[in-house]
Order: sequence, then C-alpha cells, then structure tokens
Amino acid sequence: MSDTPSRRLTDRHGGPPTVIGTGVSFRGDIIAPGAVMLSGNIRGDGDIGGTLSISRGAHWEGQVRARSAVIAGALTGSIEVTGQLEVGAAAVIKGQVTARTLAIARGAVIEGEMQVTSGAPVVQFEEKRTDEQD
Repeated sequence: MSDTPSRRLTDRHGGPPTVIGTGVSFRGDIIAPGAVMLSGNIRGDGDIGGTLSISRGAHWEGQVRARSAVIAGALTGSIEVTGQLEVGAAAVIKGQVTARTLAIARGAVIEGEMQVTSGAPVVQFEEKRTDEQD
C-alpha cells in the first residue's frame, strides 16, 4: 500500500462498506460501524461510524451522524459530521449542516444553517471529477 495521501475521502481504504444500491428504498434507522455507500433512497435516521457517501441520484431523508461524508446526491434533514464533509457540485442539502471541516463545490445547494466546529473557513472548489470517476 502506498504512503501517498488519498485525494478524496472515498479513496481511502478500510473495511467493507454497507452498500444500498440504485433502485433500493430503505425505511428505518441505520446504525453502521463502518462506511455506508448510498446509491438508492433512505428514509430514517443514521449513525455511521465511518464515511458516508451519497452518490448522485441518491436521497437520504432524516437525521444523520457520520465520522466523515461525501455528498453528491440529496439530503433532507440534518447532517452532523465529526470530521470532514465534502459537498459535490450536484448535491442538494435541505437542513442543518454541522461539520469539523467543510468543502463545498461550486454549484452545490445548501438550504439551511451551516456550522463549522473547528472554526476553519468553508472551502469552495471546482469539482473536476466526472460521473465516470465517482
């Protein structure tokens, strides 16, 4: 394994993630000790011990807590991240956002209050990855 730092949160390796695939709708609360990759739809609250990835076209409705997160899809409710939160250009978040650090791609929509707990400034960036690279 290389000592080169990962470019994105989703590039880092860990245990196998919990995957909720395209076309899957889940209703209920989720408690996951590791990473969760969402390509479908969830209605319920979540407590994610690893990285939460919400892909383009996916939607989570509820209150979510995670260690870190990359959001390219939609979230309605609130998200609290104890580490880094990256919001992609196609993302739409309707609700409260709390994170230690926050990076937002130009084009992302956040309708709600944002709080950065570390006091660091919000980073804005141009998303360079295409759908094929996600």
